[in-house]
Amino acid sequence: MTSYLISDLHLDESRPEITEAFFDFLRDRAAGAEALYILGDFFEVWIGDDDDAPLAAEVAAELARYSNGGAELYLMHGNRDFLIGQDFAHRAGAILLSDPSLVTLGGQSVLLMHGDSLCTRDSEYMAFRQQARDPNWQEALLAKPLEERRAIAAQIRAVSKSMNSRKAEDIMDVTPEEVEKVMREQGARTLIHGHTHRPARHQLTVDGNPAERIVLGDWGESGWCVKADKDSLELIRWPIA
Repeated sequence: MTSYLISDLHLDESRPEITEAFFDFLRDRAAGAEALYILGDFFEVWIGDDDDAPLAAEVAAELARYSNGGAELYLMHGNRDFLIGQDFAHRAGAILLSDPSLVTLGGQSVLLMHGDSLCTRDSEYMAFRQQARDPNWQEALLAKPLEERRAIAAQIRAVSKSMNSRKAEDIMDVTPEEVEKVMREQGARTLIHGHTHRPARHQLTVDGNPAERIVLGDWGESGWCVKADKDSLELIRWPIA
């Protein structure tokens, strides 16, 4: 059976073409798959499962149709949508997947991550990540009215964009030593992640053994996925009209 992995779609009402491309992906390329893994930053922003925006309901309904067709659906938090909760997962027919998670794909054990926790040289982001993943901080944020949460999310995005524009490119990429450390701790020789928007296949060595890091791309002019069948992993790109 075939499984697919995607990440960094950044679904947003301002980019309807990406939402439609994702729906086409479900109906065409991923139709009949055993499982679909969404590895974070599925949405550009997520302010809570009580969001009344049409996009949230539309995407949940489309995912439910897909999962009701027999596919297992897994959803991992990213740095943009870490507030996705059990309510949305239930509506979508999805299982929330912890980061990191070890799964069997392509006949091998594969480590799945969003990828932001690997960018340890970006100390400013790592400090924000620690705060944003704190349950007490999340609870306080979710207690605020929707409009206030939308304003906070917009402010966070604006600050992040401004800060990132001043950072060196390598700071926003993964730290090689952290990659090796996590793969060693998890006992994995293959890692698949997103977040960096730098799709590629990287060969590396962990404890003297050959290993591989596969990076998913973000969706824009192109769509990206990893296709996993019983004995192989393939990184695939296709144009989005």
